[in-house]
Amino acid sequence: MSPDLAFHGAVEAAGTDLPNGYSLVLPPAWVRIPLRRGTEQAVLELADRACKQLPGDFPRDKVTPYRMELLRRLRKGAKEAQSGSGLDLYLPGAGSGASIVAASFIVAEMRMNGGGEVDPVEVLARLVGEGDRTGPFEVAVVDGSVGVRREAIAGGGAAVEAELPSRRVDYIVPVPEDPDRWLAVSFSTLGGGDPSDELADVLVELFDAVVTTFRWSRT
Repeated sequence: MSPDLAFHGAVEAAGTDLPNGYSLVLPPAWVRIPLRRGTEQAVLELADRACKQLPGDFPRDKVTPYRMELLRRLRKGAKEAQSGSGLDLYLPGAGSGASIVAASFIVAEMRMNGGGEVDPVEVLARLVGEGDRTGPFEVAVVDGSVGVRREAIAGGGAAVEAELPSRRVDYIVPVPEDPDRWLAVSFSTLGGGDPSDELADVLVELFDAVVTTFRWSRT
């Protein structure tokens, strides 16, 4: 699989070695929803695949409502990811007899709009030194790019409309040789209902393993 990393203002210089994409290895049954183009087609295919995997005793009159609700949720998730400059959304699909876990991750493009040349070392030092209210950053390397990793539990609260607490992991790295462009790979899971439970721990380990397969592409 070679997802398209469709940077804004694609590099036009002939012979340049700047990355113009990425690839990674997905766990079994996980699926990709591209967010720059082909989103609706991918959502429809995923919903159709899920319906084909319903058990034989699933009521026939419930299939259409099930598909419509699944489409609604997938479209909502894709739209939210697109609003955050997302490039691709990854979700765990359900194989035959498998259940879908509450987890996902997004690959998104970030720009440092400082109005001048950006020094990645200074940006990373500031992130590691300051962190934010969500949690501290630590140095991490993704396919040779020195970036940061943050893990925290976010969300929840007393408000009725507050989102459920989730376990979140973010990797933020500069694009090689193009420091104004950065990439964020962000994971979120509810675990088994508790973001600190054993399932959440396993899913975070799985996500970290996926990130080790990340590779820049220059084709």
